[in-house]
Amino acid sequence: MKTESRQEIKDKRKNIICQLVEDDCYVPMKEKELAIFMQVKPEEREELKEVLSELVRERKLVLTKRGKYIKGEEGQAGITGTFISNARGFGFVEVEGREQDLFIPEDGINGAFHKDTVLVELLPEQHGKRQEAKVSAILSHGISQIVGIYDNAGNFGFVIPDNDKIPTDIFVPKERSKGAVTGHKVIVELTSYGNHRQKPEGKVIEILGHANDPGVDILSIVKGFDLPMDFPERVQNQAERVAAEVSEKDREGRKDLRHVQMVTIDGEDAKDLDDAVSLSKGEDKYFLGVHIADVTNYVQENSALDREALKRGTSVYLVDRVIPMLPHVLSNGICSLNRKEDRLALSCLMTLDRKGNVIDYEIAETVINVDQRMSYTDVNNILEGDEETAGRFEELASMFFLMKELADILRQKRRKRGSIDFDFPESKIILDREGVPISIKPYERNAATRIIEDFMLLANETVAQHFYWMEIPFVYRTHDYPDPEKILKLGTFINNFGYYIKIKSGDNEIHPKEIQKLLGRIEGTGEEALISRLTLRSMKRAQYTPDCTGHFGLACQYYCHFTSPIRRYPDLQIHRIIKEMLRGKLSENRIAHYKEILPQVAKHSSEMERRADEAERETDKLKKVQYMEPKIGETFEGVISGITSWGIYVELPDTVEGMIHVSRLVGDYYCYNEDTYEMVGRDTGKCYKLGQKIRIRVEGVDYFQKSIDFCEE
Repeated sequence: MKTESRQEIKDKRKNIICQLVEDDCYVPMKEKELAIFMQVKPEEREELKEVLSELVRERKLVLTKRGKYIKGEEGQAGITGTFISNARGFGFVEVEGREQDLFIPEDGINGAFHKDTVLVELLPEQHGKRQEAKVSAILSHGISQIVGIYDNAGNFGFVIPDNDKIPTDIFVPKERSKGAVTGHKVIVELTSYGNHRQKPEGKVIEILGHANDPGVDILSIVKGFDLPMDFPERVQNQAERVAAEVSEKDREGRKDLRHVQMVTIDGEDAKDLDDAVSLSKGEDKYFLGVHIADVTNYVQENSALDREALKRGTSVYLVDRVIPMLPHVLSNGICSLNRKEDRLALSCLMTLDRKGNVIDYEIAETVINVDQRMSYTDVNNILEGDEETAGRFEELASMFFLMKELADILRQKRRKRGSIDFDFPESKIILDREGVPISIKPYERNAATRIIEDFMLLANETVAQHFYWMEIPFVYRTHDYPDPEKILKLGTFINNFGYYIKIKSGDNEIHPKEIQKLLGRIEGTGEEALISRLTLRSMKRAQYTPDCTGHFGLACQYYCHFTSPIRRYPDLQIHRIIKEMLRGKLSENRIAHYKEILPQVAKHSSEMERRADEAERETDKLKKVQYMEPKIGETFEGVISGITSWGIYVELPDTVEGMIHVSRLVGDYYCYNEDTYEMVGRDTGKCYKLGQKIRIRVEGVDYFQKSIDFCEE
């Protein structure tokens, strides 16, 4: 008897529900009631939820405010998008493929909750530059759990959400409080989403600890972004069963590069080493090898490990912890290119001429053995002439100078074609054992970090170009051209400073070289910070796509992420495709399979990357607030980094940013000039500009908003 596949079972359930809907015999039911009706086992509830979500997206079902599924409005006219609420009562709807989101006035929300998938109708009015719309139907809820602070009110309680986009607190009956007391950070599961007359209602399902307990602050952010911390037992068991060392069978059929001198170069505290580099030089050629851990050898397609890695999409690097995509036993063990240990790799072996052109290359399955684990600090010290460090790594020092020589050539080549490099400093936050920030400073790039960046970029381009011309399904890293309206506005603005950018007539497009030339012209000038930030804001966000549409920021036609399969799922995915191609196993069926799955893999990976970025920013903001609290009353010099109608943002040399509210700008009544990005005094004409130096005093901090208040000194 044939066993039905997971997909076949899902399709069967989908058809049953659709038939019930068509026959009008489908009584409105909640998910739990439907599971009983269809005899779905408890362990299969997640699959039923997926089926229901798909039917909602297809508008064959609608999820009501009471959590019941009813017959959908498949033929109803309208636009589908994600509702984003605002604490001030209105909201926005993000629509995929639409450049500008829609403005939803307070009376047009119609019960929509933050992150709901909604159907909207356009209204004739405009709100600023945004089209107005109203919610006509809620298709599905995007949030089922909320993290917040519990407040006991006697016979009941409230949970005040951490997320300030959720404008109302959550009512919790006493019997559903799980014993929480005032000040506890909790996770509340929503049982009702409320309406204009009634608050949302929920039950406490987990108490994270008191808000002031060490570690609870970051844990709250982790839970708030629904970042999965622990691996399911089945995934962990599968990871632990993986071999601890490379076997003779693993080496079969691979190119043996164990005799090639190579190193890993990473930060001092890195544990998952997924890339190694080798370099030698002939008469007029460079022989560069970029060797990437062959993670797919241990993570088989559709295994528990693979499904969990896809679900996570990426590792998340928070200020006090790493939430890995793969279990540490893999990422820090057999998949890490540890010194003096045989490891399996996918290698991109490139031959370059003196101008940095790749004149020949090979992509191969290899077995390697890294000679030395190097840190960015040690390599940079060697390049800067530190004799003590050079003496410790005497047999490798000449290779590092050769690496810098080639990296300089590659960087100059990219600069000539127009590659854009925004060199804004990132934060390095040092915590004590209790999680309290004791130091914040800019994380500075040096010659060693640039070497690795340059070599990885070249490998990514080479691999992407190879597979583009093979015309097989692949995942690319793409970066679209900027929005023409933003570029025109930028061009008009910089004319005030005597700068210009060439814009293609007709389509209002710009070549990346124009942006790069602009950044070069303003370097070292008083307006550098101002124009650099405005230029960055005119850019779009890079994403993963199955179509190769080019990378504007790097000024290249072909680009992918090949070099980090331990921490990024797209890299893992394309490694699998590469290996099937190398082994001659990329049959028509497999090509059809990849064509089917890659659009969703790319979309989900982009979403998980955005989630990780937002979580990382939130943890950084929180720790900066904690760092500045003891400094209330102290004065600092900073630079104006942003101007809005409600105030000016000032960034300090250590990357901490705070705001001077417009009401605290003394001596005049100030108005924001949107065209010139300036705050101007009505009577005095005094002007605050981006990039201007300013002396401030720390006035206070707001833990809820994760913000720092400054005033002008």
